[in-house]
Amino acid sequence: MTDDEAVQAVRGCAGALSLPAPATLEAVAEAESVIGFPLPPLLRRLYLEAANGGFGPDEGILGVRGGASQADWNHLAETYEDGPDPSGHIPAGLVPVYDWGCTVWPLVDFRDPAGPMWCTHEGECWPQDINLAEWLTATMAGALTVHDLLDSEPEPSKGDRLDLRDE
Repeated sequence: MTDDEAVQAVRGCAGALSLPAPATLEAVAEAESVIGFPLPPLLRRLYLEAANGGFGPDEGILGVRGGASQADWNHLAETYEDGPDPSGHIPAGLVPVYDWGCTVWPLVDFRDPAGPMWCTHEGECWPQDINLAEWLTATMAGALTVHDLLDSEPEPSKGDRLDLRDE
């Protein structure tokens, strides 16, 4: 799916799902300032052109300030600052966008414009081998679930994961 197709797909859902209005440039700039990295281009476009969060799996991903919230989190920058790794060991630029529950968080890697996806669960953090567009497409279609993410966790000997415990 191209970025244009992803934006169109989310726009198509916006009316049916009562998604928030698109974000303001100021809210996006604030999130980028707090996070210290620019939003991946697709995520930036989705927030500015389609909806300020609320799209994706179930109740949808977090928006930037003024957009969709989830559970105890009000917006993306807040979650990044106070998010799922209170130890502070998740590398800078990996931004939690959704809470699957039971300490399972998908993270978007803001360090790469393609927005590679990572997952964190119970002190482990590993790459998902998909990017944001693929993740959104699969979660919106119900083809990617929290169980799939947990099944993708590498074995300890593979070395692709980060152990966030006791560091």
